[in-house]
Amino acid sequence: MFEWMAWTQPVAIFFICIVLMLVVMTVWEIRSPTVERRGFLRMKTTRGDRLFMGLLAAAYFNLIFVGLSGRLATLLQMEKDPSIWISFVLSMGLLALIVGKG
Repeated sequence: MFEWMAWTQPVAIFFICIVLMLVVMTVWEIRSPTVERRGFLRMKTTRGDRLFMGLLAAAYFNLIFVGLSGRLATLLQMEKDPSIWISFVLSMGLLALIVGKG
């Protein structure tokens, strides 16, 4: 059923983190309803809005990293492509930044 996707450990951990974030945000929203606020995104957003935008940004960042990793390896004269863990850590940092300060 899932043969079409490359289910590597980093991919599985990435999706597990997304599911955990959605569960935590749901419980948090039930316990403490959100209030709109304005951050560096320059518009009023709720926690859920920032989570959605952060997830999109993290996903696009990972796709761009995977797409450019071959060129990055050539540019830096690396023997093999850089680890996907690099993009995972950076994308989770981007997500945290958007959710926390966005």
